[in-house]
Amino acid sequence: MSLKDTFLALVIIFIWGFNFVIIAWGVESMPPLLMGGLRFLLVALLGSLFIRKPNIPWRWMALYAFTLCFGQFSLLFSALAFGMPAGLASLVLQSQAVFTLLFSVVILKEQIKASQVIAMLIAGTGLVIIGSAGQAGSMTLLGFSLTIAAAIAWGLGNVVNRLINQRGYRANIGLVIWSSWVAMVPFFLSSYWFEGERAIMQSLQNLNWLSVVVLFYLAIAASITGYSLWSYLLTHYPAGQVAPLTLAVPVVGIASAALLLDESMSSQQVIGICIVMIGLLVNTFGTKLYHSFSAKTT
Repeated sequence: MSLKDTFLALVIIFIWGFNFVIIAWGVESMPPLLMGGLRFLLVALLGSLFIRKPNIPWRWMALYAFTLCFGQFSLLFSALAFGMPAGLASLVLQSQAVFTLLFSVVILKEQIKASQVIAMLIAGTGLVIIGSAGQAGSMTLLGFSLTIAAAIAWGLGNVVNRLINQRGYRANIGLVIWSSWVAMVPFFLSSYWFEGERAIMQSLQNLNWLSVVVLFYLAIAASITGYSLWSYLLTHYPAGQVAPLTLAVPVVGIASAALLLDESMSSQQVIGICIVMIGLLVNTFGTKLYHSFSAKTT
């Protein structure tokens, strides 16, 4: 990877890692579902000015929107609103790699490797340790459960992404932007249903500069800029070289949350984090290391 592209990779890692602090700030002043709807409204309005609609049927964009966009972020935003620490959320959400693997086996009938089974067992053990910490630190069981649910939705969205690619369509930044027209609908409807008209109107009337910064960061930085750079890297380098970069996102998320949100973790949560990271590393590099070892011994 060139020096310029390495710098772009670091920009992505910072944007997506710091994103969790931004979400935590946002849910302090806005209902989480309303914030999600406003985010995707901005993505759709701003992105559509520069990116033309991709040649993807609306039914596939709708499926992508309901899983990866609405499913993932409605649950993630709600998780932080209901007591999930931002730094810890950045790590737990990476369990999507495990759920993506499971759904790929069940839905896409892909073969599972021994190293991937080991990775799931290791990461699962770490998640159980984190979850069993209960109210340790500032984490709530509800917040943790919603974050796991968000990871499950992300995993389903990844499978939908693969299905779109298998049908010959390009699942790139155009899909992210134009599916936002669909994603905002369930966000606004669920916000009206669960959060209520009064909370929505109060939030809109009391928007402050921080709320505006949060919304534009989520839309322009995390969505449009982040996914544009991600698509660029995937078109210039093998997926196996680019995908492991997401492992650095929790590092930025945990560090920035500790610095700006004064978050701390119990020793049990720290142990769980380390075990989950080991599982994710095994999932990402395990097969490659196994083949490399086998080649040397034969």
